Amino acid sequence: MSAEFELCPGRIIGGSNPCFIIAEIGQNHQGDIEIAKKMIRMAKDCGADCVKFQKSELKYRFTKRALERPYNSPNSWGNTYGAHKRHLEFSHEQYKELQKFSREVGIFFTASGMDEMAVEFLHEINVPFFKVASADTGNIPYLEKTARKGRPMVISSGMQSMETMHYVYQTVKKHNPNFTFLQCTSAYPLATEHVNLRIITEFQKEFPDIPIGYSGHEAGISVTIAAVALGAKVVERHVTLDKSWKGSDHAASLEPAELKALVKEIRTVELAMGSTIKQMLPCEASCHSKLGKSVVVRRAVQKGTQLTLDMLGVKVAEPQGIPPQNIFKLVGKTITVDVEEDDTITNDMVNGC
Repeated sequence: MSAEFELCPGRIIGGSNPCFIIAEIGQNHQGDIEIAKKMIRMAKDCGADCVKFQKSELKYRFTKRALERPYNSPNSWGNTYGAHKRHLEFSHEQYKELQKFSREVGIFFTASGMDEMAVEFLHEINVPFFKVASADTGNIPYLEKTARKGRPMVISSGMQSMETMHYVYQTVKKHNPNFTFLQCTSAYPLATEHVNLRIITEFQKEFPDIPIGYSGHEAGISVTIAAVALGAKVVERHVTLDKSWKGSDHAASLEPAELKALVKEIRTVELAMGSTIKQMLPCEASCHSKLGKSVVVRRAVQKGTQLTLDMLGVKVAEPQGIPPQNIFKLVGKTITVDVEEDDTITNDMVNGC
């Protein structure tokens, strides 16, 4: 069973604990703090455990030339990439306002720190855990500095190899025992054939002492539900209020009705996973009483006869008696009473039972 740890105050992940569901708002708020607040409330109303944003300190994340390059995409909010990103980036005070609003609504609040200085800010405002975006999973200096902060970490694995993930594991584990890996493929939207859910079970084998989760960018909710059935302990999905909005992430995001359905189905799957102990349950008693089969005699048998297999059959009988899986144990045993054709064989009718 996977290790357990407290990801957020009072919220344990791993083991038999409920899957932790992250609604990634990211930058789908269009740079509008009121839209961001609507999305926070929507995530809470839909049953998500946490909302997640993306925080950058742009001059530490991008070079000057990267920020100055022309950006003429239909998704652009400015003529350069820098202008585009500045439009979508909330200030420190706005982040604190959103954090306060999330607290009032009653949902956990965090963000991906997209550079080391962003991590410093998120640490300062006391987010419950750090999300490491796939683009920084191979960024070893960033990982070491983040892990040393001591906060739990949720680490996506998009664009990485298993070899790299082993290196990441070793790097983080030296400084911080509380982290989880999410299977992730970094394409938006993600084609079903590139989801590779089997990597969840491979991660479970390779890293048995940490919880494993899933970050999905595919259309719909069925794949994410399957991830939970495979044992994902954390699930992250992008969310939006309207998939037609401008922005590259909206097409890979869930609208409110989808998010609500996802949460409901995840909780249903968790309930259905149930116990590892196979036994007849109390809820099956009436069916067993009506249709459960027993050993009967094929013909009349006199008291004192040794039973042979050709004397015995299996039928739905009244009353119920010895179960059919024990029929071979009756061979050679002596019947202690006279029985008629189709009579049920019970334990008190046979010597040695």
